[in-house]
Parts: sequence; structure tokens; C-alpha cells
Amino acid sequence: MTKARNYSEPTKKKLFALSGNQCAAPTCDNPLISKDHTTVTTEICHIEAASPNGPRYNSLMTDDERRHFNNLLLLCGVCHPIVDNKENEHQYPVELLKEWKKNHESTKTYQLSNNTSLLIKAINVIATSDFEEVDEKGDTEAFDIRHKIEHNQVKRMRPMLEEYKVYFRKINPLYAELELQGSFTKEKLLRNIKQIYLREKGKYLSGYDDEMTAVRIHADDIFEGVEVQLHELAEKHGRSISEDLSFGISVIMTDAFMKCKILEEPPK
Repeated sequence: MTKARNYSEPTKKKLFALSGNQCAAPTCDNPLISKDHTTVTTEICHIEAASPNGPRYNSLMTDDERRHFNNLLLLCGVCHPIVDNKENEHQYPVELLKEWKKNHESTKTYQLSNNTSLLIKAINVIATSDFEEVDEKGDTEAFDIRHKIEHNQVKRMRPMLEEYKVYFRKINPLYAELELQGSFTKEKLLRNIKQIYLREKGKYLSGYDDEMTAVRIHADDIFEGVEVQLHELAEKHGRSISEDLSFGISVIMTDAFMKCKILEEPPK
């Protein structure tokens, strides 16, 4: 398998979470999982091709960009070969497929964001784990997300962060409610995420004199590494990561990014 087709588990789960079990082609109503509720009939389509002989190939993209969530959409087994037929390339340009993806996923995103129990499950996955204490500031000030993105030079993860920032006002009252119930503390959840971030960042510091330079070069790799570790953490503790729960983790990560528990704090 080429790297451009080696999709991470969080990427696959997020694709299915936002698909609504339906082909992304707007004129198609085929389900992605057949009527036996087991057989998967979907195929992952690259908006810009995974290889030079594929449709809509962009030589300027890296393999990490080609296999990233932003460049993928789910099509049924009927639509995928039509869209990826080189002879049809002019009918299915990049901008059209990006529009399909945005329109198709936005409805499911709204539905999932209103599922409070889903967000609570995602919170508990992270907050109930035990890590060694990490030396960090105790504040949880939220920074302007665009300033934070630019300071860390985030690229691949930028669309997700900018889209999910709207849930900042929703998740913080939920934290406050859970704290009143005595079931968790927001500080522990954020410490756990910070600990995972520091571990992931440490993988990329070797060979750089300036830590911030290393972070900026590898910002997207570090962020995606934290996402993978959070999914693995849930599996380790016996909590099956459903596609919907994957969305909840992404919302919490966006909030943690704004509070500078993932990537570095911009100058004030």
C-alpha cells in the first residue's frame, strides 16, 4: 500500500461519522453500508489523485496531504469508478468534489454537535486516564484561533480547526456542568491532553536548535499524532471508538488547541 492510501484510523472514522451512511454524490442515495448492516459498499475517493496516473493529480501535494481527511470523500461502488474515470475528469473537477464534500458533511456535523451525550463520552475517554504530572501553566485562556494557527504554521489541520471552533461556546458550559456534578475536572482533562502533546512533540525535536522551528515544521504531524494517541487511549481502556465518538474527540482537541494544550502559545 502506498503512503497516499495509508489512511489513519481517526481519518477513516471521521469520514464515516460525517457521511450519514450515504454516498457523497448529491444525485445518489445509495447507502455506504448494505441492508445487512455489515457489508461495506463504500470506497474512499481522492479528490486529488493518490498517484500520477489518477484523475485530478496534483504534483505539488505531499502524500500526507493526499491521504488527509481534507482530500477524501466517501462514494458508493457505483459512483466511485465514474468519478475516477480519466475520461470523465472534466466533469468532476477538484472544486466540484470539494463542494460535494462540504455540502454532504455539513448536515451531519450539525447533528453530531447537538449530541451532548456523545461529547460527554468523548470527554470521559480522556479525563478518566491517569498520566504523570506535567510542568505547565495552570491557566486555560483561549487564544484567537487564527493567530494560534499562524503562529504554529498549521496547514493540513487548519480547515478542521476553523470549522470546529464554533463549538467552543458549547463545550465549556458542558465542562462546567460536569464539574458541578463532581464527575470530572476540566483541568485534569486538559493536563492529559497536554501530556500527550508533549510526548508527541518530543518525537520531532531532535536535530533542531530551536524548538519552535521544529514545531512549525511538524505542526500537522504532531497534531495528528495526538489524535491517533487519543483514539488508542480509548481502545486501551476498553471503550470502542465509534465513528461518532471520533467527531467528539476532534471537538475536544479543537478546544484544547485554542487553550494552548496542543501546539504552542502565541505571543500576547
